[in-house]
Amino acid sequence: MTHTREPDISDLRIRRDDDPRPRGSRAPLIAVAVGLVAVAALAIAFLLARAPEVRVGLAVATGGGTSTPAGISANGYVVARTKASVSAQITGRLEYIGVHEGSPVRRGEVIARVESNDYRAALAAAEANVGQFVAQLAQAKRDLGRAETLREQQLVSESDLEDARTRAQVLEAQLAAARAEVALARANFENTRVRAPFDGTVLRKDAEVGEIVSPASAGGGLTRTAIVTMADLRTLEVEVDVNEAYIAQVRGDQAARITLDAYPDTSFAGRVRQVVPTADRQKATVQVKVSILDRDPRILPEMGAKVVFARDREAVPVAPRRVTVPASAVVSGQRGAVVWVVVEGRAGARPVELGPAQGDRVEVRRGLDGGESVVLQPTEALKEGARVRPVGT
Repeated sequence: MTHTREPDISDLRIRRDDDPRPRGSRAPLIAVAVGLVAVAALAIAFLLARAPEVRVGLAVATGGGTSTPAGISANGYVVARTKASVSAQITGRLEYIGVHEGSPVRRGEVIARVESNDYRAALAAAEANVGQFVAQLAQAKRDLGRAETLREQQLVSESDLEDARTRAQVLEAQLAAARAEVALARANFENTRVRAPFDGTVLRKDAEVGEIVSPASAGGGLTRTAIVTMADLRTLEVEVDVNEAYIAQVRGDQAARITLDAYPDTSFAGRVRQVVPTADRQKATVQVKVSILDRDPRILPEMGAKVVFARDREAVPVAPRRVTVPASAVVSGQRGAVVWVVVEGRAGARPVELGPAQGDRVEVRRGLDGGESVVLQPTEALKEGARVRPVGT
C-alpha cells in the first residue's frame, strides 16, 4: 500500500529574524539626513549674513482721528491735579504710621513719625543751656548795677565797670545763640513728624513701621523715599490726547461728556480746563485736561476714560489724513514714482502717487498706509523680494 507524503510548507513561512537587510544599515541614512539639514542651515545663515544693509525711514501718518456725531472723541485717564508722595524730612527708622489706604487726612495732621529719642534729647539739652545762660546773665546784670553804683561813689575803677558791662553783653549774645540752638533742635524734632501737606485721601501706603525712610534715595532698595501717596480727590480731572488734526475744535471751557471704562453706561459732565500749549511730535497729539463737574465717589484716579467734546455749530474743518515719507525714499522712473518697502526682511517696490513736498519729506497720496519702513536712497541693485537688513529704524 502506497502512502502519499503531504507537502511541507513550513519553509515558506517568513521569519522576521531573517531580515535580508544588514543590521545597522539605517544609521548611515540618518547621518546623511542630519548632515543635509546642517548644510541647509549653514546655507541659510550664509545667505542672511550676505544680505545687504539698507538704511530705512518711516512713513508717518498725520491727521484723521476719531469723530462721532456728538463731537470729537479722545481717550485718557483720570488723574488728580493735587497729588503728592509724602516723605520724611530726615533719615531715620519709621516708628509709627497712623493711616492706611483710603484714610482721609487734614492738612497738618501727623500721619507718621520717625524715631526721635536723640532729637528729643538734643532739644532738652539746648533748653537747659538756655536756662544756664539766663541765670548767668541775670547775675551779670546785678553785678553791673552794683559796679555802676560803686563807680558813682568812686569805690571802683572805670575798667572794673567796663569789665562788668562787657560780661553782661557777652552773656546776652550767648543767650541769643543758645535760643537759636533751641529753635534748631525743636525744628529737627518736629521733622521727625510727617504731616499731611493738604486735605486729601491716602491712595497708597509706601512704607511700614521699622523701615528706614529718607527724603532722598540712599542705601539702594533698603531705604524708602515715600511713606504714603495721597491726593485731593476734589481735584480729579481727565487727561486725554487729542489728535492735532482736531485740536482746532477744542477750546477752553468747552463742554464735554466723560465716560469711564469701569461704568460704560454712565456719563459725567465735564468742561475743558486747559489745552496744553505743546504737541507730542511722536504721537501727533495735544494733551487736553478736562475737569469733572459731576462729583461721584466711584471716580478713582488712574481709571480709563473717554471724553466726547461737544461740537460747535461753527466747527473748523478737520484736516485730512496725510502720509509722508523722506524725499530720499522716492525713486522716479518712466512708470512713475516708486517707494521700496521692507516687510519681514525682504524688499518690495510700491508704486505711489505723490503730493507736494514739505522740507525733506514728500506727501504720498496713494500707495502707503503709514507706519511702513521705507528704504532710503535705494540703489539699482535692489531687487524685488531680495532679503535685506534694515538699519536705522
